[in-house]
Amino acid sequence: MTGDLPLAGVRVLELGNYIAAPTAGRLLADFGADVIKVERPRTGDEVRNWRLYAGDTSMLYRVLNRNKRSITLDLRSAAGRRAVLDLVRRSDVVLENFRPGTLEKWGLGPAELDAANPDVVLVRISAFGQTGPLAARPGFAAVAEAMGGLRALVGEADRPPSRTGVSIGDSIAGLYGAFSAVMGLYQREASPGRPPLNRRSMDIALNEAVFSMMESLVPDHTAYGVERHRVGGRMEGIAPSNAYPCADGGSVVIAGNGDSIYGRLMAVIGRPDLGEDPSLASNAGRWARRDELDDAIGAWTASLPRATVLDRLEEAGVPAGPIHTAADIVADEQFAARDMVQFFDVDTGGPAPARVGFPGVVPVLDGASVPVRHVGPDLGADTADVLGGLLGYTGDEVAAAAGELS
Repeated sequence: MTGDLPLAGVRVLELGNYIAAPTAGRLLADFGADVIKVERPRTGDEVRNWRLYAGDTSMLYRVLNRNKRSITLDLRSAAGRRAVLDLVRRSDVVLENFRPGTLEKWGLGPAELDAANPDVVLVRISAFGQTGPLAARPGFAAVAEAMGGLRALVGEADRPPSRTGVSIGDSIAGLYGAFSAVMGLYQREASPGRPPLNRRSMDIALNEAVFSMMESLVPDHTAYGVERHRVGGRMEGIAPSNAYPCADGGSVVIAGNGDSIYGRLMAVIGRPDLGEDPSLASNAGRWARRDELDDAIGAWTASLPRATVLDRLEEAGVPAGPIHTAADIVADEQFAARDMVQFFDVDTGGPAPARVGFPGVVPVLDGASVPVRHVGPDLGADTADVLGGLLGYTGDEVAAAAGELS
């Protein structure tokens, strides 16, 4: 049930695909919004086929589009566009992540959406934003991560820049998308008059979303001429903080970079000489000798199994944790205690549905994750219900809008 969730009663029309806009829609749906996801006929969102190991719908799609309804519309047809505008009239938020100009080309730009519903909040996510010399250029998160400054800092110094292993740029933009939607809804309710269209249109660029996470990268450069470089598992200027292998093949991350924490860490690993060295009392001195410190810590962790390493560090009050695999996360008691892995029977291409674990909902309410209502739906599963039930379309009108007559 969604009635007691914070966004119950809010309707969101999601015109996006891939990861960024669907992430924003997922966050809104998690907390009760009725998110109607529009997909192209027959093929749907391309993410349905990304990392598809078996079956016809990837687990990535199931994650990104949980708690939503899926309908198919042919946005290139007059019937499909009419259906979009009819849905806009009954929606509070529109999410989209097409290349700038695409909605306008289809006659579904901001002016048309505003005419259909002068209260609607429009959230637009694109590679470089709706304005500027690069606005019309296509780009995925990989490009945005490079141009936003992230890629230059990820990886080892003697190797080409790396990536994080997930589409982090898209996910960050999706977080901003959800925040923008809620901000627009709040503004709409709090304003004494109707906010103008330009104040209800939120413009999120992937490269800017990534850049916003770069902390003091540019201020340090413009203030001091500092050019930061890749430092592998470390964080520049902060030591010791790194990943260290253990005797049983596991690895841990140890963050011993606080001044008082550092002394306790050195005592645990049996190196009080390093802990009492006045030249290592601050991060600046420790960073200068980071290789020496990492060697000392690594020699200690390599002599013990991971569980022992973590127990001794916990006793000493040194922040540390295991480097988890997917299997570790499923078995982790902390994740379990907060219901952060939730299981559903899902078609994985076998003779019977499989029991599959999915991420829980963040933030936690009342001590545990909000229950996930359902994983990402099959393509067009809700077309008849939405167009027929919500809009009152006839069977022929549903078929025309959904591209079933072409």
